[in-house]
Amino acid sequence: MATTLTGPVRVRFPPSPTGFLHVGGARTAITNDLLRHSLGGSLILRIEDTDRQRSDPAMTAQIQSALAWLGIEPDEGPFLQSARVDEHRAAAQKLLDEGKAYHCFRTAEEIDEKRQDAHKRGVTSFYRAAFPPPPADEVERRVAAGESYAVRFRMPMGDMTFSDLVRGEVTFVEDVLDDFIILRSDGSPTYHLSVVCDDIYGGVTHVIRGEDHISNVPKHIGLFQALGAEVPTFGHLPMIMGPGRKRLSKRTGAASVEEFRDQGILPQALYNYLALLGWSPGDDREVMSRQEMIDAFTVERLVPSAAAFDYDKLRWMNAQYLSGEPLAEVLDHLAPFLAEVGLADADRDRLGAAVDLHRTRAYNLKELAAYAVPYFIDTLEYDPDLCKKFFKQPDLPAQVDQLIEGFRTVETFDIEGVEAVIRNLATDLDVKAGVLIHPTRMALSASKAGPSLFDLVAAMGREASVRHLGNFVRYLRDNPPPQEEAATT
Repeated sequence: MATTLTGPVRVRFPPSPTGFLHVGGARTAITNDLLRHSLGGSLILRIEDTDRQRSDPAMTAQIQSALAWLGIEPDEGPFLQSARVDEHRAAAQKLLDEGKAYHCFRTAEEIDEKRQDAHKRGVTSFYRAAFPPPPADEVERRVAAGESYAVRFRMPMGDMTFSDLVRGEVTFVEDVLDDFIILRSDGSPTYHLSVVCDDIYGGVTHVIRGEDHISNVPKHIGLFQALGAEVPTFGHLPMIMGPGRKRLSKRTGAASVEEFRDQGILPQALYNYLALLGWSPGDDREVMSRQEMIDAFTVERLVPSAAAFDYDKLRWMNAQYLSGEPLAEVLDHLAPFLAEVGLADADRDRLGAAVDLHRTRAYNLKELAAYAVPYFIDTLEYDPDLCKKFFKQPDLPAQVDQLIEGFRTVETFDIEGVEAVIRNLATDLDVKAGVLIHPTRMALSASKAGPSLFDLVAAMGREASVRHLGNFVRYLRDNPPPQEEAATT
């Protein structure tokens, strides 16, 4: 069972700047964010950039930008792991001096030969069994001769058990533990040494990360203990699965935080959705504010089973946020999408009215921006197939002309005034109101469906409504009703 925690805590998020921040990393950052806010404490951003060949400084900026967009603000950092390489080397030397690590002069070819031999015999190859540590006099002689060597950590003997916040008690038996390299032959520290040293330096109390790191725990516990440091509490989050229960990857639909942003997903929606991949508030709530998630968050409700990424569910949740967030906030996030459709300089008041009218119908910001276009452009393109029934109404152009005149002359162009014009004209023409309502919707939006027509016309305003109706009349007159074929005798 998971352990109940009390604060304050010190957690860290340590991405590698070798690529964009993807959903797995974002989910880890969110879980750490919720933990530090729920219990009080600090979140440290550490950039693990010791892989010089693959690290890209631009990715560090990208990671910071993605976290900021999600609303995650570290209390400390970013700290570059590469800035503390000398301290990592000093830790390796300390372990050597204390006999907790030893020099390894074996070449990769020698080690691989032993491994292949063990494989042929159907047994597991262990370095410490195949290559006992060299005696001190041999080490001194070979080092003095300038021979290349790595430094291996001497793993403690015996089984190793730890309590995981997500998975409960986990045991690694001695048979799967082996000595491992902490300092390469070129003098560079390995991941295991660097991450433990930095966690000690940062005073990290809780290490929350993906389950792909769980096999590293025995090595890290061994290093924490050998360096005389308190072992932090570990928690390993379940994998996020893609379609067909396959591990989420680029091939199976994984996406970076920026890709979701560019698709029109709100940061609040993505944060909320990812928080629920591996955690439950304990009730049926799904759409929750940041504060509601913080108030409900406990490690007891972290679940070990793999979570499935459901794009349709994310779209649904995004729609809930589009409908429920303050209009001003939605407009702020909508700005780049409005620029894409040429509405960067659109009147804010008219834009707000259009967005407020349509945001309950959109699943993302791209769709919402598209809904706003008819309110501001001069002409719309009408689909002949959608207009078929209007072509068959020869009186319709004249009726729309009268509606245009009504819109021009109505004193107050609001919902009530617009509705009165349409219904009074329908009465005068002795037709049902729908005879005017349906073509008016098509004229103003080039669509058969949408919000209440009276709301739509009022939000569009007198000038744009009259302009679109006039264009639609010309379109109808340029496409006369089809002539009935002469009956054959």
